Amino acid sequence: MKILVSNDDGYLATGINVLAESLRKIADVVVVAPDRNRSAASNSLTLSSPLRVSKVGENSFAVNGTPSDCVHLALTGLLDYEPDLVVSGINHGANLGDDVIYSGTVAAAMEGRFLGLPTIAVSLVGHRLEHFDTAARVASEMVQKLSSASLSSDVILNVNVPNKPFEELRGLRAARLGFRHKAEPVVKSEDPHGRTIYWVGPAGPGQDNGEGTDFHAIENGWASVTPLKVDLTRHDTLSQLESWLDS
Repeated sequence: MKILVSNDDGYLATGINVLAESLRKIADVVVVAPDRNRSAASNSLTLSSPLRVSKVGENSFAVNGTPSDCVHLALTGLLDYEPDLVVSGINHGANLGDDVIYSGTVAAAMEGRFLGLPTIAVSLVGHRLEHFDTAARVASEMVQKLSSASLSSDVILNVNVPNKPFEELRGLRAARLGFRHKAEPVVKSEDPHGRTIYWVGPAGPGQDNGEGTDFHAIENGWASVTPLKVDLTRHDTLSQLESWLDS
């Protein structure tokens, strides 16, 4: 099996290096990742300037672009073969609920899906993150499951893993996305020249976080696995919209 690994925290991040090391025990791995932290880049592609690639290790490359750039570049020109799978992560922090809209980690997986490959996005949830090995082991298990029993080709698996030792993990649980309360207000400050600057405030806590959601699974010691799709159409409203347009 050949696996393309990417992320949004940059090629030097602990998460991606632990993930790549773990996956190399079961597959041939190539890493193509941003040259710096590109968290919350979402699905953006760089169209107004060229992308540059630096070889930073054996089968490891850094790109001066977004996570989506990295996967797109790898699959449409950089590699001389097509991988079997794209794995994005291990993200330094949660990608629960609404987070997936902004997440560069999930976006890298989505780009792989756009280009026809099965994909997994993996995130480690908690503060003072330590147990990247737990998330890497979960990712390895997910890859082996996919190799023995494939899922629908249009599914993106979004995996969130609690920050705890693997032995304390209760297992894997299928879960839907919850959603958060609105974000905290921006933080207003001044730069050294006295000019006003703003920092985007922290994400809100879980609002729809009951049983069956990814928030609930994580809170109760499970790794959540959420199948994502790219189609954002609200199909149940199409007929209502047609009536409204005709009125």
